[in-house]
Amino acid sequence: MNLWEAALIVLLINLPFGYWRANVRRLSLDWFLAIHIPVGLVILLRILSGLGWQLGTVPVLVAAFFVGQLLGTWQHRWWSQNARGPVTSCLVMDLVRGLRARC
Repeated sequence: MNLWEAALIVLLINLPFGYWRANVRRLSLDWFLAIHIPVGLVILLRILSGLGWQLGTVPVLVAAFFVGQLLGTWQHRWWSQNARGPVTSCLVMDLVRGLRARC
């Protein structure tokens, strides 16, 4: 796996966590978990992908981490403003409800 594939995966991992973080009180336990659970997943990804710990990979993966969190937060705000029904903290559940509402 190359660096850019790993960065895309890191971004995608962080989308639901950023979505969750947008709906909880700042500095609460849920907020802390929404930020730090993906850190463990990113470390696991680095180990399993064989990227290693080269200094050059850190800025790319950190940027992907924060962009994923930010995009998840923006998605939650957009969904909150445009949804027909209630919006939860779970991106997957809101996507399923949105798809069911269209059918």
